[in-house]
Amino acid sequence: MPHIASLGTYLPCWGDRNERIAGDDEDAVTLAIEAGRAALTAGEPVERVVLVSRDLPQVESSNAAVLLAGLGLDPELEVIERLGGAPAMLDALSSARPRSLVIGVDLAPAGAAAAWISDQGGAHLHTTARVSRSLPVRTRNATGVHDYGDPRLLRERGLVASLSAAWLDTPVAVAGVDQAQVAALCRPGAPQLPTLGASSAGFALAAMLEWDRSGLLVGAEQASLSGVTVAPGSVAVRRIEPLPHPPSAGTFVPGSELPISLAAYERAFEAKVRWVAGKHAGRDELDFPPRYRLAPDGALAADYELVPLPRTGVVYAETTVRMPVPGIRCPYSLVLVQLDDVGVRVLATVTGADAGTAGIGVRGRMVLRRVAVRSGVPDYGYAFEPDLDSVAVRRSA
Repeated sequence: MPHIASLGTYLPCWGDRNERIAGDDEDAVTLAIEAGRAALTAGEPVERVVLVSRDLPQVESSNAAVLLAGLGLDPELEVIERLGGAPAMLDALSSARPRSLVIGVDLAPAGAAAAWISDQGGAHLHTTARVSRSLPVRTRNATGVHDYGDPRLLRERGLVASLSAAWLDTPVAVAGVDQAQVAALCRPGAPQLPTLGASSAGFALAAMLEWDRSGLLVGAEQASLSGVTVAPGSVAVRRIEPLPHPPSAGTFVPGSELPISLAAYERAFEAKVRWVAGKHAGRDELDFPPRYRLAPDGALAADYELVPLPRTGVVYAETTVRMPVPGIRCPYSLVLVQLDDVGVRVLATVTGADAGTAGIGVRGRMVLRRVAVRSGVPDYGYAFEPDLDSVAVRRSA
């Protein structure tokens, strides 16, 4: 029986109260990292990561390297990528081994939720039912997405029929379906969930634990479902869910795709995605990006160690680019960030805020984002997300 000790959720800032939209620089991996880091705030030990989604950016190769680097975990950890929605997420949670991090991610609507499984203590999950039935009203293949487009068939012959086959009591929450169906199927006061896929099961679980509600949680997708009984316990729930605001105004200028140098991509990967600097023996200064130095005897010193960089800082300088740049939404802002407690300044684009709002003195955090797609390969790096409270104080000053 799994013990869930901590939960983290993440919603992009773009969209409205009904639906969140992933930013231009976000994908399933960056959303998963945000939720995963929220769940691991106390340095919990992790031995494996399970990622559940239908929106993974890389299909031919694994997303594990970027995921582990962004989470700051050992690159040799086991990563399991599962294709699925809310039932797959509940299956992953109910069968997870101790010291596992289970993450569910969706892009439409966008959101992510992660749970860390401990050896003991926390909330308990017990598998109650699992029903797999075939009703392929929505399919994907090489030619695109096919949607049968019959919501009544999906409801009556899918969800309702599967619930009847499972002989389940009235659920406390149902993940994976719209709010109108949730209200009709659940006890009064069922939580309203911001997503409809794998992450919706995590959001439902977080709501039940915060409200100290025990009972049945069901995850549904087409005609398949999984049900778990939740027994609340002491669980740390951390939400990164900023208030929504409309997507930034701007324009994309078409242009030729930038080619990628895989040799340069591999060489810069650790420092750029894991967010580390180089430190040479006998020197207090940090080098970002890491680089060789000349030793006092004139020899080339290449024996630096990689040390983590702080992920918070303050804007030291700022500029807003208004000239159209191919492949980037314009206008956009660039900032020079003075990182906390180290003598390192980094150049980064601004994310999660409108261009021109992150002025000098604004505090914020460094977050992993997809900076470009080069030759079909997603390229990741760090951007500066300003603290909206800090922005508000600056505007009122």
